[in-house]
Amino acid sequence: MLLMIIDFHTHVVSPKMKKDRDEYAARDACFRELYSQPKAKLFTAEELIQSMDECGVDMSVILGFGLVSHQMCQEMNDYILDCVTRYPQRLIGFCVVQPNDVGKAVKEVERCAKSGAKGIGEMRPDVQGFDLGNAENMETVVEALMEHDLIFLTHTSEPVGHHYFGKGVVRPETVYPFIVSFPDLKVVLAHWGGGLPFYALMPEVEKAMDNCYFDTAATPFLYKPQIFKHVSDIAGSDRVLFGSDNPLLSPKRIMDQIDSVGLVQGVREKILGGNARKLLGI
Repeated sequence: MLLMIIDFHTHVVSPKMKKDRDEYAARDACFRELYSQPKAKLFTAEELIQSMDECGVDMSVILGFGLVSHQMCQEMNDYILDCVTRYPQRLIGFCVVQPNDVGKAVKEVERCAKSGAKGIGEMRPDVQGFDLGNAENMETVVEALMEHDLIFLTHTSEPVGHHYFGKGVVRPETVYPFIVSFPDLKVVLAHWGGGLPFYALMPEVEKAMDNCYFDTAATPFLYKPQIFKHVSDIAGSDRVLFGSDNPLLSPKRIMDQIDSVGLVQGVREKILGGNARKLLGI
């Protein structure tokens, strides 16, 4: 089987959202935190696909942002669902919801699932203001996700190290109670889970992560390339998903990191696409 390279962490915005950046930044805290600066890149679907072609990426998961208002979540989701309809061989859609409004969030999960979404994300509990660790509050939304076999992808960040725009405070101690409470939910923790995979050296943590995956988005900003080997050894190479955070970073930069550490061919192929194909059912 030929290697299919799948970028599990990218973002797109509608032409209107790109054109009216300042308006959307004024309306939403998450968008403002990430994109209020003019130098922060925004891609439409067509621009993302052009970048994919330049880097040799076959398919990309396009993620929403953890927007605060339900209305803006719907607007973002409309564009994502339209993109995957127009480019079904290139783009896979993840939508976003506001869990604080449980009834509307569940209806939006159902709408997006019926329209072809494969998951929800990139969620931002800290900016959206919901408690990921409160199992009682999250249960209804998680039940809807599992009913439609959707993946839950959340932003995570490191409890130590340098500050950067969008880092936030969704740390290992935030996400661990969530995965323990919902062991059957398929969860992807962005940005290497904020370091959570290193705790897989603890047997109970390793067991709790049976349905947990880690994407590699923004690795050059966070870790030395050796992380690909270390996490593969500690948590298992089956749990690592190649992700770039395009357009923040070109996929080529992460691919170069992967190739620089001399992974065995089977592990390299799993990270670049094999694990994603299995998780997404491609």
